[in-house]
Amino acid sequence: MYPSAMPPREVRIGDAAAFAGTTPRAIRHYHQIGLLPEPGRGGDGRRRYGYDDMIRLLWIRKMSEAGISLDDMRAAFDEARDVEDVLGRLEETLAAQEADIKRQRAAVRRLRAVGSPLGLLSPLVTDRLGHLPPGALRPSDLDALLVTERIFGPLGAAIQASVFITLATHPDLRAEADRLDAADAALDDTVDRHDPQVEELAAQHCAHHKALLHAIEAAGLDEAEEKLFEIYDAEASGEEDSTMSAFEAVTKMPYGFSAARTRCMELTARLLAGDLPAGG
Repeated sequence: MYPSAMPPREVRIGDAAAFAGTTPRAIRHYHQIGLLPEPGRGGDGRRRYGYDDMIRLLWIRKMSEAGISLDDMRAAFDEARDVEDVLGRLEETLAAQEADIKRQRAAVRRLRAVGSPLGLLSPLVTDRLGHLPPGALRPSDLDALLVTERIFGPLGAAIQASVFITLATHPDLRAEADRLDAADAALDDTVDRHDPQVEELAAQHCAHHKALLHAIEAAGLDEAEEKLFEIYDAEASGEEDSTMSAFEAVTKMPYGFSAARTRCMELTARLLAGDLPAGG
């Protein structure tokens, strides 16, 4: 004779979870959001789950595997929304997920082709920099492009790329940029913002910037920048993840510049704009 097993009328939450292929924590969450009615408790104070509860749990498991959200499950069980409506919403969600996966796969292919982290920037930017030899771009260059792309979008970063192309191909300009960077770093909180060296450094920055512009024009990079506007207008898909204005974005990016360095930047901008004589 075969031994016969008598199924219990009710089971505890651990057994219910094991049979349904879920966890006690998930079941408690179903109770909290109203997806699964909370059953009564036995004499020991623990919940007891019966046949109807287990059927609901099994359907929840199946619907979850199909990708139906918990909110849509609840609506379907409550008959508040037609099942076809739920399935239509699910199909739209899956289509969006497929589009995301397609973009992610394209990003991975670009990373493998261009390399990391350059390949993480927008294609409009990487296309301008991809011809440079390995090591020509410094980590700080890529950091600057990352910030510019966040604030001004791919077009702004692609235009800024002209500067780094020029620095990578003109050792003298790169050396001067390094010297100016070191001088900027020396403008710490111990330097008075009205120290004469601040104005001197601003004038040097202005001269260096003009030399960069001259090299950019000589290499025809300015003409390439003009073509970027046409390319960007044709390829723009309206998928930017930022709704902040450029001004808002700038005010949220911390740099911690000293008062002296901030004044140096302001003076440089005014010199470039022609608001100040070259001598300060």
